[in-house]
Amino acid sequence: MPFDALFVPAELRAAVSDDAWVGAMVDAERALAAVEERLGIVPKGTAAAIDAAGPFDPEELAEDGRRVGNPAEPLVRRLPEHAHYGATSQDIVDTAAMLVARRALDLITAELRGVQRACATLAERHRDTVMAGRTLLQQATPTTFGLKAAQWLVATVAAERGLSVSMPAQLGGASGTLAPFGDRGPDVLAAYAQELGLDVPILPWHTNRIPIARLGAALAIAAGAVAKIATDVALLAQTEVGEVREAAGGGSSTMPHKRNPVGSTLARACASGAIAAGQQLLGDVHEHERAAGAWQAEWRALTDALALTGGAAASLREALEGLEVDADRMRANISDNTLSEARRLNIDAAAPEDYLGAAGAFVDRALEIYRKAYGG
Repeated sequence: MPFDALFVPAELRAAVSDDAWVGAMVDAERALAAVEERLGIVPKGTAAAIDAAGPFDPEELAEDGRRVGNPAEPLVRRLPEHAHYGATSQDIVDTAAMLVARRALDLITAELRGVQRACATLAERHRDTVMAGRTLLQQATPTTFGLKAAQWLVATVAAERGLSVSMPAQLGGASGTLAPFGDRGPDVLAAYAQELGLDVPILPWHTNRIPIARLGAALAIAAGAVAKIATDVALLAQTEVGEVREAAGGGSSTMPHKRNPVGSTLARACASGAIAAGQQLLGDVHEHERAAGAWQAEWRALTDALALTGGAAASLREALEGLEVDADRMRANISDNTLSEARRLNIDAAAPEDYLGAAGAFVDRALEIYRKAYGG
């Protein structure tokens, strides 16, 4: 992706880089060798020899991998004798994908927690800050900015929880039977997963891509939750509205007067890419016992979904942490028409503050649930 540093923080870029993928593949090979050593399948010292064989150049592996359609086969040729026993290339790459995803999800979760903290702060601070509710981009009935922020909070908490998907190891051998291990195959698979701290699958899942699809869906949902908030902020920051402002950045190359909502803009851009990548992980069919093309297409999509979801959350967190809220402008922008429903129902509401219903109670409820869950 061009200009990666513009969209994705350095630590997350490193976590999903080619080096990270190769490192995870080596971790998978080392774990397999360690298990097989304990079970007497390969000689002692095989795992240590794998450690001593590196480092490995991702670009070189990719170039060599063009002959066979994956980077694992050229890696195996660079490993010592007895490495990779009983495994196939997809076992190593799929397991590496789970390891890369797990490490990246830790960073994504941290950014989402930052978004949640910022939302909770805004919800509490502006519990009673009255503003116009907007439906179909038109003013509706009165609400509060605190309730809007509480809605953001609840959505990002749900999105973060959705990222707790199963992360199974992959080990099936050539056709998913683990034939080289005889009837010990299930025991080897379980020990391998446990060695890596991954979930033990019921069966090898070479062409049952539900683990990848669930991860892609969860990332797309999280990115969508971030994009909704970023869109709200950008709309509230419009010159004609002026109810919020992002504190940092926002300059223009040609118009010095502008204060653009840059954090929200970057968050929306990242989220758009993350959602597209997540959707790609949902749709491909993997035929028979090994896919011809659909499997290879996942690697870039998964990398992008992870990187861009984290990038979206990071940009939004920065925007919300410094968000300037103009309560006076919010109050001044409210049209008299926001009380039309109250008048139609003959409800006595002389001012917008009189027609907020359970807005404050809903804010309190969201904050209470958040604090119980996270100690915020």
